[in-house]
Amino acid sequence: MNKIILASIFSISFLLFTGTPVTAQTDSTEFVKSKIYVITTMNGGQFVGTIVSDDSKEVVIKTKDRGEVSIPKYEVKSMKELVEGELNSDGDFIGTPLFATRYFITTNAFPMEKGDNYYSLNLFGPEFHFGVGEKFGIGVMTSWVGIPIIGTAKYSINLGKKANLGIGALVGTGSWAAPEFFAALPFGVLTFGDERKNINFSAGYGVAAFSGNGSEGTALLSVAGALRMGDKASFVFDTFILPNIKQQQYTYNQSTGQSYYTTTNTVAALIIPGFRFQTHDDKAFQIGFAGIFYDGTVVPAPIPMVTWFRKL
Repeated sequence: MNKIILASIFSISFLLFTGTPVTAQTDSTEFVKSKIYVITTMNGGQFVGTIVSDDSKEVVIKTKDRGEVSIPKYEVKSMKELVEGELNSDGDFIGTPLFATRYFITTNAFPMEKGDNYYSLNLFGPEFHFGVGEKFGIGVMTSWVGIPIIGTAKYSINLGKKANLGIGALVGTGSWAAPEFFAALPFGVLTFGDERKNINFSAGYGVAAFSGNGSEGTALLSVAGALRMGDKASFVFDTFILPNIKQQQYTYNQSTGQSYYTTTNTVAALIIPGFRFQTHDDKAFQIGFAGIFYDGTVVPAPIPMVTWFRKL
């Protein structure tokens, strides 16, 4: 197990943080090298280019395709300087992927902007996520039959240009089928990179309980990451690791005629590599093929992890 996890971490880290940049000598490259800004207006419009002037009444931006555009200050919602990776080879603005806060089953420390709401549909059920405040998001997920219902909340803290910390929790119930069932999972996530190229480490402790029957808990770990591959596609990798699973082994002693059980600990993990295709800003499609690791053996999951993302 250690070899598998270490190999996965090394592979993702190599893909994400190594490589020699290649710069094409074209007119669009000169555009990228300039100090480029994106201005978002109150009605959702976006203008990308260099700032010609900026005063208390208006901002004048020189765009690639529309020339100089004057925008009244009261119409400006935000003005942001673009960084490497936010423009393609033609000098066009790619933008921050809306669904970059999630992988297949885990989240990362990137914040959701206020008003950036979306839902996702997969073979098991729907999820809904809402950016309700600066660096704070909430969500709800369930199966197609409403069992269980899980609420989630996460607060993000920026640690630097390429590092973010997230603190959150999941709280669930068996809903109509098992209202006496309750589960909670406080967690922390640490993400290095940006929304297009990142590696993520998360840890939490899950507790499940039935009313009147006590509770049981276990640690949960995850290593995940994403790598943008062109304008439309991204490689996505996710894991869900149970590092301390107790298992009982039956032993029969023929010489004494006695039988007994021994308890040992083992590691179980769900490992999911896959791809996400985002052809539009408001929707994406994702597919992955999972492998289940248990007791030293990896077994392919018979059903692929398929997800449709849509903006609300």
